[in-house]
Amino acid sequence: MAAITEREVLDALRTVVDSDHGKDIVALGMVKGVVVHGGNVGFTIEVDAARGPHMEPLRKAAEDAVMELPGVTSVTAVLTAERAAPPPAPAPKTEQSGAADVTMARRQATTGQAPASRPLVPGVKHIVAVASGKGGVGKSTVAVNLALGLVAEGKRVGLLDADIYGPSVPRMMGIKGRPEPTADKRLNPMEAYGLKTMSMGFLVPEDSPMIWRGPMVIGALEQLLRDVAWGELDVLVVDMPPGTGDAQLTMAQRVPLAGAVIVSTPQDIALLDARKGINMFKKVEVPLLGIVENMSTFVCPNCGHESHIFGHGGAKAEADKIGVEFLGEVPLHIAIRETSDAGTPITATQPDSPQAKAYRAIAARVWAKLAADTRKAPRIVVS
Repeated sequence: MAAITEREVLDALRTVVDSDHGKDIVALGMVKGVVVHGGNVGFTIEVDAARGPHMEPLRKAAEDAVMELPGVTSVTAVLTAERAAPPPAPAPKTEQSGAADVTMARRQATTGQAPASRPLVPGVKHIVAVASGKGGVGKSTVAVNLALGLVAEGKRVGLLDADIYGPSVPRMMGIKGRPEPTADKRLNPMEAYGLKTMSMGFLVPEDSPMIWRGPMVIGALEQLLRDVAWGELDVLVVDMPPGTGDAQLTMAQRVPLAGAVIVSTPQDIALLDARKGINMFKKVEVPLLGIVENMSTFVCPNCGHESHIFGHGGAKAEADKIGVEFLGEVPLHIAIRETSDAGTPITATQPDSPQAKAYRAIAARVWAKLAADTRKAPRIVVS
């Protein structure tokens, strides 16, 4: 089958009419940034800020029109405006309002955006973000092994690789191929080692750059949550993009997170960036489950001697300072690197190793904290 072209996408979008103006959205110049990777299509629809909260039906119609093209497997359409609409007033707290509902209302007020039209992940009990203030601290390795540690605890677990620009989970999990569409035009997650996994890396070539603006990234992330058949899960682990930019902030605000795990190395410069991630989650009232110190100690593979290449204990001291739980430390060990590069993560393939036991201990502590949280799960519903 011939590859989808940008012209075909635009022709399909010419069938979508903006009723307020009586013309199709292509003729009105509303369609921008069309990106086509195989059967995956993304684009933005620019609208006036004041109309933004009421344009969801138009956005959905545009997605449906392109989805009808032969060979299209996924479509991401994102509404954008030059200026954000004024934030809605927070919903008043009533006797029927749970604490989590009020928290989500505050998060929505901060975004100035209406929430999604249906629950993003209705069958998932807990969504946990694994984040860092910067790249290069081993966040994805921790996320993969944390998720597999939860699988080892007997939980039903999914892993979402939310790093759109640099997806690494397919390589770390040793998964190749493309997800299959379901009858209702969603995508089945890929699976390995008992872990359901989804990543943009399954949808585009490994060496293909994602040249997308921020709003398109947000739309893609929401689609990877909403339009993937995750099924019933105890935990969905989200490997967040590194840093504290727009993508990270919007994910924290719009996804009903049960909590966040912050990953840092021991040295001062990494901890400085980790504090930024901690403060971001605090501002949007996402609970902090704790801090993990990665690359805590280097263990020589020949003699077993331990060296503190990046220092040691910095993350624990920071956790104590700010009153956040220290979840544990993971050594800098060649076996972790080798198994990650080979797509045979150590927690699944070497479960009795000290490194796997460290990840499993962290996973057990995270689950204990989630299970102890009896608050009502946040709901995201909208006009």
